[in-house]
Amino acid sequence: MTRLRARQVLEAVLDEGSFTSWDTEPQQPDLGAEYTEQLARARERSGVDEAVLTGEGRLDGRRVAVVAGEFAFLAGSVGSAASERVTRAFERATAEGLPMLASPSSGGTRMQEGTPAFVQMVKIGQAVAAHRRAGLPYLVYLRDPTTGGVLASWGSLGHLSIAEPGALIGFLGPRVREVIRGEPFPEGVQVAENLAHRGVIDGVVPLEQLRPVAIDALRVLLSPQEPHGRHGTEPDTAVLQARDAWSSVEATRRPDRPGLRELLRLGAETFIPLRGTGSGESDLTVIMGMARFPGFSCVLVGQDRKAQQHAYLGPGALRVAQRGFALAEELDLPVVTVVDTPGAELSTEAEHGGMGGEIARCLAALATVPVPVVSVILGEGTGGGALALMPADRTVCAEHGWVAPLPPEGASAIVHRTGERAPQMAQLHRIRSVDLRASGVVDEIVPEHPDASREPAEFCRRVVASTGAHLAELLAMPREERLRARHERYRSMG
Repeated sequence: MTRLRARQVLEAVLDEGSFTSWDTEPQQPDLGAEYTEQLARARERSGVDEAVLTGEGRLDGRRVAVVAGEFAFLAGSVGSAASERVTRAFERATAEGLPMLASPSSGGTRMQEGTPAFVQMVKIGQAVAAHRRAGLPYLVYLRDPTTGGVLASWGSLGHLSIAEPGALIGFLGPRVREVIRGEPFPEGVQVAENLAHRGVIDGVVPLEQLRPVAIDALRVLLSPQEPHGRHGTEPDTAVLQARDAWSSVEATRRPDRPGLRELLRLGAETFIPLRGTGSGESDLTVIMGMARFPGFSCVLVGQDRKAQQHAYLGPGALRVAQRGFALAEELDLPVVTVVDTPGAELSTEAEHGGMGGEIARCLAALATVPVPVVSVILGEGTGGGALALMPADRTVCAEHGWVAPLPPEGASAIVHRTGERAPQMAQLHRIRSVDLRASGVVDEIVPEHPDASREPAEFCRRVVASTGAHLAELLAMPREERLRARHERYRSMG
């Protein structure tokens, strides 16, 4: 494939004519005449003075910092001068409060400089970490190829990490692997599409789509939080009390009931999906990403009812969720969770994957994360898989939404040795939205007229409006007061 040049990427992404370089003449180490000659030839052939270009520009009018690798300069290898350039760019972006857009393309550490160049990965990592600790967005576009020390430092630390289609992405370059191990990687291992499938990166985007994706991401992350401070009208409590629990169970199991996908399609202005854990694990029963709804942005973590028709929610899904919680804390964005699950996976693989521990870690993370949290019980809420996404400052529940320690059939089997008493067990276990409201688990019930499957668009908009109204109240509260209230909310239950 034809390799993209650094300036080609900058021209495609930034507002026309807005790029301003931050680069000064690189100070190269004195390693003899041969290396000096190599640098001179690389400069002449590539048209640039080093393997990275840094600077700033405008993205849809917004000021942003940029770092772009140039493979044409000594295979994009990073030595001391390039490392210093990258580090200074991140430090300046942090000092000036700028989001960073980076696009590496590199074979890794510059072998001509050896270990002194190799260890400079550490200072780059420090600078990136400081930028992220400042709550500033970091978006990464990996180009063909990105390998070695570049992937293992600034190439893998983005809040959003996407790649050029077909790009070679990997820690160990394929030629190095063949020399060291005597055989190449199996075909397709280090291809961007495979890494996206496996949850190492968030997606694959052609260059012509990079600009709108970056604009959308920064709009989500940097737009002001102005959610609507208005709640809807709750259903009549007497009507809810008169309805048996089993009718709600049946309603939430209808195949045409709107779930998380419909909520995003009908209610969100922008959604940037983040795939997997970033550590080579992906479970699509949980959808996680950065979302913009009318008036507010959030990190959204929710259970996808359609994906769960084919696979139960596994421990990997909860590790994806935890990535979302950590991201929200770092970017100071609220968390919105969506509960809609028939239950967690019950298998040997789930036990080996630490299902119980992952539920516990989700509970602890949501109970203590310092940003506002609103949970939404959209449909079924079975067992620990549901509970894992429920702790919140506020919880809203669809009229037919429900939460139970087991599916009612399972509870019936335990107590009566048959699943036929499921309707009675559902009623006995007080799983209905009205029961959850009475016990303090739920703060607001979102009406269905008469069932969400009959009016999906209107229902989804009511859910978003209710969520936004609660977020408006939470964002207006001092952080310590809000965290104390969350603690007392669960401390006083029961």
